[in-house]
Amino acid sequence: MTAPLSQHQAEIQSNLKAWQHKPLLRRIYSDFYRRIVALIDPDLSGLIVEIGSGVGNLRSHLPQAISTDLFQNPWLDVVCDGYELPFIEGSLSHLILFDVFHHLRAPNAFLKEARRVLRQGGRLILFEPYVSWFSYPVYHLLHHEPVAWRAPINFAEEPPHPRDYYAAQGNATRLFFREQRPAWPRGWTRYHSKAFASFSYLLSGGFSKPAFYPAWFMPWLQRWDERLSRWPGLFGVRCLVGLRVD
Repeated sequence: MTAPLSQHQAEIQSNLKAWQHKPLLRRIYSDFYRRIVALIDPDLSGLIVEIGSGVGNLRSHLPQAISTDLFQNPWLDVVCDGYELPFIEGSLSHLILFDVFHHLRAPNAFLKEARRVLRQGGRLILFEPYVSWFSYPVYHLLHHEPVAWRAPINFAEEPPHPRDYYAAQGNATRLFFREQRPAWPRGWTRYHSKAFASFSYLLSGGFSKPAFYPAWFMPWLQRWDERLSRWPGLFGVRCLVGLRVD
Protein backbone atom coordinates (compact mmCIF):
# COMPACT_ATOMS: atom_id res chain seq x y z
CA MET A 1 0.00 0.00 0.00
CA THR A 2 1.51 3.33 -1.04
CA ALA A 3 0.36 6.65 0.43
CA PRO A 4 1.96 9.79 1.86
CA LEU A 5 3.72 9.29 5.18
CA SER A 6 1.46 11.99 6.63
CA GLN A 7 -1.38 9.43 6.61
CA HIS A 8 0.23 7.97 9.71
CA GLN A 9 -0.28 11.21 11.64
CA ALA A 10 -3.87 11.46 10.44
CA GLU A 11 -4.56 7.96 11.78
CA ILE A 12 -3.00 8.86 15.14
CA GLN A 13 -5.37 11.79 15.58
CA SER A 14 -8.35 9.62 14.65
CA ASN A 15 -7.20 6.86 17.01
CA LEU A 16 -6.81 9.33 19.86
CA LYS A 17 -10.49 10.31 19.61
CA ALA A 18 -11.56 6.65 19.57
CA TRP A 19 -9.36 5.87 22.57
CA GLN A 20 -10.87 8.69 24.60
CA HIS A 21 -14.47 7.69 23.83
CA LYS A 22 -14.30 3.86 23.90
CA PRO A 23 -13.69 2.44 27.40
CA LEU A 24 -14.25 -1.06 26.00
CA LEU A 25 -11.27 -0.60 23.68
CA ARG A 26 -9.10 0.53 26.58
CA ARG A 27 -9.99 -2.61 28.54
CA ILE A 28 -9.09 -4.85 25.62
CA TYR A 29 -5.78 -3.14 25.06
CA SER A 30 -4.95 -3.46 28.74
CA ASP A 31 -4.93 -7.22 28.23
CA PHE A 32 -2.66 -6.82 25.18
CA TYR A 33 -0.25 -4.63 27.16
CA ARG A 34 -0.10 -7.16 29.99
CA ARG A 35 0.98 -9.80 27.49
CA ILE A 36 3.76 -7.51 26.28
CA VAL A 37 4.95 -6.62 29.79
CA ALA A 38 5.19 -10.34 30.61
CA LEU A 39 7.98 -10.64 28.01
CA ILE A 40 10.08 -7.88 29.60
CA ASP A 41 13.23 -9.12 31.36
CA PRO A 42 13.58 -6.90 34.47
CA ASP A 43 17.17 -8.04 35.00
CA LEU A 44 18.36 -6.52 31.72
CA SER A 45 19.87 -3.08 32.18
CA GLY A 46 19.25 -0.42 29.56
CA LEU A 47 16.49 1.72 28.14
CA ILE A 48 13.09 0.37 27.13
CA VAL A 49 11.90 2.06 23.93
CA GLU A 50 8.63 1.76 22.05
CA ILE A 51 8.82 2.42 18.31
CA GLY A 52 5.69 3.87 16.71
CA SER A 53 3.93 4.65 19.99
CA GLY A 54 0.85 6.12 18.31
CA VAL A 55 -1.28 7.69 21.03
CA GLY A 56 1.17 6.51 23.71
CA ASN A 57 -0.97 4.03 25.63
CA LEU A 58 1.68 1.42 26.49
CA ARG A 59 3.04 3.59 29.30
CA SER A 60 -0.14 3.01 31.31
CA HIS A 61 1.36 -0.44 31.97
CA LEU A 62 5.06 0.26 31.37
CA PRO A 63 5.70 3.82 32.62
CA GLN A 64 9.46 3.63 32.14
CA ALA A 65 9.12 3.07 28.39
CA ILE A 66 10.35 5.85 26.10
CA SER A 67 7.64 6.73 23.56
CA THR A 68 8.67 7.51 19.98
CA ASP A 69 6.98 8.12 16.65
CA LEU A 70 7.44 9.82 13.30
CA PHE A 71 5.57 13.03 14.12
CA GLN A 72 5.67 15.29 17.16
CA ASN A 73 2.81 14.88 19.62
CA PRO A 74 2.61 16.10 23.23
CA TRP A 75 2.73 12.63 24.79
CA LEU A 76 5.91 11.52 22.96
CA ASP A 77 9.48 11.61 24.26
CA VAL A 78 11.35 11.30 20.97
CA VAL A 79 10.52 11.88 17.30
CA CYS A 80 12.42 9.43 15.13
CA ASP A 81 12.34 6.95 12.27
CA GLY A 82 12.59 3.25 13.14
CA TYR A 83 15.26 2.79 10.49
CA GLU A 84 17.49 5.47 12.07
CA LEU A 85 17.22 5.40 15.85
CA PRO A 86 18.81 8.23 17.90
CA PHE A 87 20.31 5.91 20.54
CA ILE A 88 23.90 4.90 21.08
CA GLU A 89 25.06 1.38 20.34
CA GLY A 90 24.08 -1.21 22.93
CA SER A 91 22.15 1.26 25.13
CA LEU A 92 18.71 -0.40 24.97
CA SER A 93 17.46 -3.48 26.78
CA HIS A 94 14.12 -3.71 24.95
CA LEU A 95 12.48 -2.46 21.79
CA ILE A 96 8.68 -2.77 21.57
CA LEU A 97 6.61 -2.50 18.39
CA PHE A 98 2.83 -2.61 18.74
CA ASP A 99 1.15 -2.87 15.32
CA VAL A 100 4.25 -1.37 13.73
CA PHE A 101 6.13 -4.32 12.21
CA HIS A 102 3.62 -4.70 9.36
CA HIS A 103 4.30 -1.06 8.43
CA LEU A 104 8.00 -1.77 7.80
CA ARG A 105 8.61 -1.95 4.08
CA ALA A 106 12.16 -3.27 4.72
CA PRO A 107 12.07 -5.36 7.93
CA ASN A 108 15.71 -6.46 7.60
CA ALA A 109 16.82 -2.82 7.52
CA PHE A 110 14.95 -2.21 10.77
CA LEU A 111 16.37 -5.38 12.38
CA LYS A 112 19.88 -4.26 11.48
CA GLU A 113 19.31 -0.96 13.28
CA ALA A 114 17.62 -2.74 16.21
CA ARG A 115 20.69 -4.94 16.67
CA ARG A 116 22.86 -1.84 16.78
CA VAL A 117 21.00 -0.16 19.63
CA LEU A 118 20.12 -3.27 21.67
CA ARG A 119 22.62 -4.67 24.15
CA GLN A 120 23.74 -8.30 24.03
CA GLY A 121 20.72 -10.40 24.95
CA GLY A 122 18.41 -7.41 24.38
CA ARG A 123 14.82 -8.13 23.41
CA LEU A 124 12.62 -7.08 20.53
CA ILE A 125 8.89 -7.54 21.21
CA LEU A 126 6.37 -7.45 18.36
CA PHE A 127 2.58 -7.39 18.74
CA GLU A 128 0.84 -7.91 15.38
CA PRO A 129 -2.22 -9.06 13.46
CA TYR A 130 -2.31 -12.82 12.90
CA VAL A 131 -3.81 -14.20 9.70
CA SER A 132 -5.84 -17.39 10.13
CA TRP A 133 -8.71 -19.00 8.22
CA PHE A 134 -11.12 -16.91 10.26
CA SER A 135 -9.25 -13.60 10.49
CA TYR A 136 -8.18 -13.35 6.84
CA PRO A 137 -11.62 -12.33 5.48
CA VAL A 138 -12.10 -9.95 8.40
CA TYR A 139 -8.78 -8.17 7.85
CA HIS A 140 -9.19 -8.29 4.10
CA LEU A 141 -12.74 -6.96 3.90
CA LEU A 142 -13.17 -4.80 6.98
CA HIS A 143 -9.78 -3.16 7.49
CA HIS A 144 -8.34 -0.47 5.24
CA GLU A 145 -4.82 -1.94 5.29
CA PRO A 146 -4.02 -4.75 2.83
CA VAL A 147 -3.21 -8.24 4.06
CA ALA A 148 -0.74 -8.61 1.16
CA TRP A 149 -0.62 -12.36 1.70
CA ARG A 150 1.27 -13.13 -1.50
CA ALA A 151 3.03 -9.82 -2.09
CA PRO A 152 6.84 -9.96 -2.18
CA ILE A 153 8.61 -8.86 1.00
CA ASN A 154 11.62 -6.58 0.69
CA PHE A 155 14.57 -8.19 2.50
CA ALA A 156 17.10 -5.48 1.68
CA GLU A 157 19.20 -4.27 4.60
CA GLU A 158 19.04 -0.66 3.49
CA PRO A 159 16.09 1.58 4.45
CA PRO A 160 13.60 2.32 1.66
CA HIS A 161 13.80 5.65 -0.15
CA PRO A 162 11.71 7.66 -0.28
CA ARG A 163 9.76 6.84 2.86
CA ASP A 164 6.05 6.30 2.35
CA TYR A 165 3.08 4.78 4.16
CA TYR A 166 3.31 0.99 3.82
CA ALA A 167 1.14 -1.75 5.28
CA ALA A 168 0.99 -5.54 4.90
CA GLN A 169 -0.99 -7.09 7.74
CA GLY A 170 0.09 -10.62 6.87
CA ASN A 171 3.84 -10.10 7.17
CA ALA A 172 4.30 -11.23 10.78
CA THR A 173 2.28 -14.41 10.19
CA ARG A 174 4.20 -15.23 7.01
CA LEU A 175 7.64 -14.60 8.50
CA PHE A 176 7.35 -15.87 12.06
CA PHE A 177 4.69 -18.59 11.85
CA ARG A 178 4.65 -19.92 8.27
CA GLU A 179 8.43 -20.12 7.90
CA GLN A 180 8.39 -18.68 4.40
CA ARG A 181 11.99 -17.66 5.02
CA PRO A 182 13.70 -20.44 7.02
CA ALA A 183 15.88 -19.44 9.98
CA TRP A 184 14.80 -15.82 9.60
CA PRO A 185 15.92 -13.48 10.99
CA ARG A 186 19.64 -14.21 11.21
CA GLY A 187 21.42 -13.12 14.38
CA TRP A 188 18.33 -13.41 16.55
CA THR A 189 16.83 -16.11 18.76
CA ARG A 190 13.05 -16.38 18.78
CA TYR A 191 12.22 -16.94 22.45
CA HIS A 192 8.47 -16.48 22.15
CA SER A 193 5.89 -16.78 19.36
CA LYS A 194 2.23 -17.22 20.11
CA ALA A 195 -0.94 -16.56 18.13
CA PHE A 196 -4.29 -16.35 19.87
CA ALA A 197 -7.98 -15.76 19.23
CA SER A 198 -9.40 -12.34 20.06
CA PHE A 199 -13.05 -12.13 19.13
CA SER A 200 -13.41 -9.62 21.97
CA TYR A 201 -11.07 -7.34 20.01
CA LEU A 202 -12.62 -7.85 16.57
CA LEU A 203 -16.17 -7.33 17.81
CA SER A 204 -15.15 -4.21 19.72
CA GLY A 205 -14.87 -2.46 16.36
CA GLY A 206 -11.28 -1.46 17.08
CA PHE A 207 -10.42 2.20 16.57
CA SER A 208 -12.47 2.75 13.43
CA LYS A 209 -15.88 1.09 13.95
CA PRO A 210 -18.57 0.96 16.64
CA ALA A 211 -18.61 -1.88 19.15
CA PHE A 212 -20.83 -4.87 18.40
CA TYR A 213 -21.36 -5.84 22.04
CA PRO A 214 -21.82 -4.15 25.44
CA ALA A 215 -18.92 -3.93 27.88
CA TRP A 216 -20.49 -6.38 30.35
CA PHE A 217 -20.30 -9.10 27.68
CA MET A 218 -16.51 -8.84 27.35
CA PRO A 219 -15.51 -11.42 30.05
CA TRP A 220 -17.71 -14.05 28.37
CA LEU A 221 -16.10 -13.37 24.99
CA GLN A 222 -12.63 -13.53 26.50
CA ARG A 223 -13.37 -16.96 27.94
CA TRP A 224 -14.27 -18.10 24.44
CA ASP A 225 -11.08 -16.48 23.13
CA GLU A 226 -9.07 -18.55 25.56
CA ARG A 227 -10.73 -21.77 24.40
CA LEU A 228 -10.45 -20.98 20.67
CA SER A 229 -6.79 -20.06 21.03
CA ARG A 230 -6.03 -23.79 21.09
CA TRP A 231 -6.48 -23.68 17.31
CA PRO A 232 -4.63 -20.54 16.17
CA GLY A 233 -4.51 -21.65 12.54
CA LEU A 234 -8.31 -21.56 12.49
CA PHE A 235 -9.20 -18.77 14.91
CA GLY A 236 -6.04 -16.74 15.52
CA VAL A 237 -6.47 -12.96 15.35
CA ARG A 238 -3.41 -11.53 17.12
CA CYS A 239 0.14 -12.67 17.75
CA LEU A 240 3.02 -11.83 20.04
CA VAL A 241 6.63 -12.48 19.02
CA GLY A 242 9.76 -12.08 21.12
CA LEU A 243 13.25 -11.99 19.57
CA ARG A 244 16.55 -11.87 21.47
CA VAL A 245 19.88 -10.61 20.16
CA ASP A 246 22.32 -13.53 19.86
